[in-house]
Amino acid sequence: MTYPLESCIADITKHVQHALEMLKLDATVKLETPPDASMGDVAYACFPLAPRAKKAPQHIAQDIASHIKPGGWITRLEAKAGYVNFFINYKRLAQETLEGILRDTTTYGNGPQKNQRIIIEHTSANPNGPLHVGRARNPIIGDTLVRIYRAAGYSVESQFYLDDMGKQVAILTWGLHHIKPQDIPKPSYDKPDHHSVGFYQKANTLMQENEQANQEITQLIRLCEQGDKKTLAQVKDAYAPVLDGMNQSLRRINIRIDKYVAESTFVLDKSVDSVIKHLKKTTYCAEENNALYLDLESFGVQGRSTKFFFTRADGTTLYATRDIAYHLWKAQQADQLINVLGEDHKLESQQVQIALQLLKAKTIPKVIFYAFVSLPEGKMSTRRGRVVYLDELVDEAIERAFEEVKTRRGTELSLKKMHEIAEYVGIGALRFNMIKVQPEKDIVFKWEEALNFEGNSVPFIQYAHARACSILSKKTDQITPVDASVLTHDTEHALIMLLARFPLIIQDACLGCKPHLIASYLFDTAAAFNQFYRDCPVLPEENKEIRHARLTLVHGTTTVLHNGLELLGITAPEEM
Repeated sequence: MTYPLESCIADITKHVQHALEMLKLDATVKLETPPDASMGDVAYACFPLAPRAKKAPQHIAQDIASHIKPGGWITRLEAKAGYVNFFINYKRLAQETLEGILRDTTTYGNGPQKNQRIIIEHTSANPNGPLHVGRARNPIIGDTLVRIYRAAGYSVESQFYLDDMGKQVAILTWGLHHIKPQDIPKPSYDKPDHHSVGFYQKANTLMQENEQANQEITQLIRLCEQGDKKTLAQVKDAYAPVLDGMNQSLRRINIRIDKYVAESTFVLDKSVDSVIKHLKKTTYCAEENNALYLDLESFGVQGRSTKFFFTRADGTTLYATRDIAYHLWKAQQADQLINVLGEDHKLESQQVQIALQLLKAKTIPKVIFYAFVSLPEGKMSTRRGRVVYLDELVDEAIERAFEEVKTRRGTELSLKKMHEIAEYVGIGALRFNMIKVQPEKDIVFKWEEALNFEGNSVPFIQYAHARACSILSKKTDQITPVDASVLTHDTEHALIMLLARFPLIIQDACLGCKPHLIASYLFDTAAAFNQFYRDCPVLPEENKEIRHARLTLVHGTTTVLHNGLELLGITAPEEM
């Protein structure tokens, strides 16, 4: 399946490539979207060719344009300011795009099915307490990537790598067995993860102060690393309720994980032993006080980090060693691996990737690093002198959304309806604000931005969808294929171009692992729809043919906004 704009761009690319061949210029053709429609619908920048051609970009553009004749998708072209600007057959694009949306509806924008399996690992938080705000981006970015890759046609499995052998779960286990419930403050949430975190916090303090507690916890860790099944079962009993509570929080923001893979798996099946055996054989392996490490200096790793230890002096393995075994196993299950990790994991991720290369792993993971979320000083910056949990942020989002809805429509809607709207606006605002910023950039979560009905926010997009649904609910015309050539207004043109671009945006977001592109696109589409609604009467339009075509355009907009919000895990409401 090829979408109209995709076909159009392929045709223009072919023409530009042919022109370059005629001019004996070897270059990869990458087309751009001009910032203004008056500059064309598609453009080719000639600046990179200047050093090779020994000509000014403007002259190169003129040469290329001279080898391309209008026809097919190209109605006209011009060489201007170092660009070749193409004006495409808008009537054809409008007709084929609207027909395609009417035909496909829920699948519009999706790519063809690919015979490739992808594993996306995300969240993977220590199961010792509730998820907190700082790392809230991880599951949201991960889940959004899962949705985007599925829409692009891939078979995707999300995985949570469960640290059931580390210090955090050992502290939790010890605390649950040695601390009395009455010595733990009552949690503010009646959830298993909130009930357990107090035991972890108290045990962590005791570990610092009490040598016996420290030794007992250390022994738990050692037994886990040795693969002691009784101890691992004890640890599982401790963390399982916490994991259940974490999943309750994730489900609340529309995230479900397909598979949980326990770290202990790779100790029990001896695959970690195989990792050690093969790393020992590499020329980079060395020993220090009976502990084995890889010398990574020649790989560009500097300072104290050049020594990547993969066993301790007593022969037990480290988390990273077991992580290598996990990735070798994953590489056998999928064609591509994607990991979502906090920026504080960059060094460890680099070390693991080098080890995987030395072991000739079938697939090396692509890693998406994200910066952490912080909150401005005020109500949500701290609460009771501790971290802010995701559950608190979700509740705060819904409470604030409810107040906004009540202010706007309190006299019109029932209390039940206002709470319903507040739920999907609040959760949508939380997810959207985590996604709209590129993963590597810091986020300071601000409510006035997240719940702004006018700016780059999810309420703005949801409201545009609800407005479009309201128009369609009042229609008397049937939404059937139309003559799109009657849609001649500039705002109609701009909106149709955006609807046509949706499949390409999904492709770009997928190939570049850039979920923020979807968020940006949805805002642009909602803004374009509002301009169209302002300038072009729909239901009041007296000309039946134009009214019918505009209704079809409104239907196309609801389809694209719905499908796009679905990619972000956000509800597309019919009423706001």
